[in-house]
Amino acid sequence: MDNLTDPIVQYIAIRSDLKWPKGALIAQGCHASVGAIHLNYDDPETKAYLHNLDSMHKIVVGIPSLAELNELNEALWNKNIKFKLWTEQPENIHTCLATKPYPKKAVEHFFKNFKLFK
Repeated sequence: MDNLTDPIVQYIAIRSDLKWPKGALIAQGCHASVGAIHLNYDDPETKAYLHNLDSMHKIVVGIPSLAELNELNEALWNKNIKFKLWTEQPENIHTCLATKPYPKKAVEHFFKNFKLFK
């Protein structure tokens, strides 16, 4: 499919149960996003995503709990979806994850039950 009917997107899922300042949570999502892109830098979809730098699409959803983040982590892992789970150090707290860029239709079903992050 072409990028108009199935755009390449990056999903970022941030825990919404953490009572951290919004800026800190946004930073967590940024870390995961950059990490996922770095780990998959030579991937053709990642290269296509980065090629259109001014048209990148990210979809940021809130994950209500650590348990649900862990379930999403497992579901993505089991289906060989590439992503970066971000663990804040030195606290060792899983805060979010980000997929590598994918055609939206390939991964949207993993995220459909989560609301956009507020």
